Amino acid sequence: MRSLYPDIKPYATHRLPVDGGHVLYVEECGSPDGIPVLFVHGGPGGGCTPKHRCFFDPMQYRIILFDQRGCGRSTPHAELGDNNTEALIQDMERIRTLLGVDRWVLFGGSWGSTLSLVYAERFPGRVRALILRGIFLCRRADLLWFYQEGASRIFADHWQQFIAPVPVAERGDLLRAYYRLLTGSNELARMAAAKAWSGWEALCSTLRPDSHLHDQFTEPRQALAMARIEAHYFVNDGFLRPSQILEDAHRLADIPGVIIHGRYDMVCPFDQAFALQEAWPQAELQLIRDAGHSALEPGITDALVRATDRFARIIQAES
Repeated sequence: MRSLYPDIKPYATHRLPVDGGHVLYVEECGSPDGIPVLFVHGGPGGGCTPKHRCFFDPMQYRIILFDQRGCGRSTPHAELGDNNTEALIQDMERIRTLLGVDRWVLFGGSWGSTLSLVYAERFPGRVRALILRGIFLCRRADLLWFYQEGASRIFADHWQQFIAPVPVAERGDLLRAYYRLLTGSNELARMAAAKAWSGWEALCSTLRPDSHLHDQFTEPRQALAMARIEAHYFVNDGFLRPSQILEDAHRLADIPGVIIHGRYDMVCPFDQAFALQEAWPQAELQLIRDAGHSALEPGITDALVRATDRFARIIQAES
């Protein structure tokens, strides 16, 4: 079974000013002459970590990571103004232009799969391949499964912690109730809501309990960015048309891809990956039988690293 490549450090970092007063953090790792690959993190609002550099052979890939608006090392922190899906798509294009990339591989999981798919459907000629994990189509039903009723039946104990910050009278629409708390002026209520929101996601993300992931997600700065930005996107249905990704999937026909999904993914259930592969039959679907949602579960890590290695061989052979 494959594991992550050894830790590496960036050979270049950039601060990229964009509209709305946002400044993006961008880094490059691996080989400057390698195959350009963009790591598209989840959340939205999750930010990148050093482990995210390690899904790729640093001798083969020019590994590009960026923190999306409002999170990680991008500034201003947890900012919602001028923060939407169209802005993120344009940010990816700005990064591509800044770094002189013609075509790149996109590697994204969860919300990162959403954003990668929307970008690829907009700019199919810019994408050499898609490596996607934990597919999130961001449809209304997908949001309600995790934030209203569905996962709540599987994790009934953790659900009680999630709904605790919300007054009983507001629990009929938890997304809007959380959005109110996370954008309110009460700092204590805002932080309590952020930790409950992010903690719920961490607790549901792995097949086996992972205390390190929970600690990472509930660290105050991380929790606030993730919870505020996710709630902002999700009350707005991801700033997407209903079923937009599936309706536009025909635009992916010439892009090779692999879809990797855990059988027991409770954050983004498998039906989303199945629906995507039906709409994009050129993609290879790999169902990981002993995993949930997290990219760092052994079976999913193994599949992702094998996929990056395989595409490196294919692209090098084509060059």
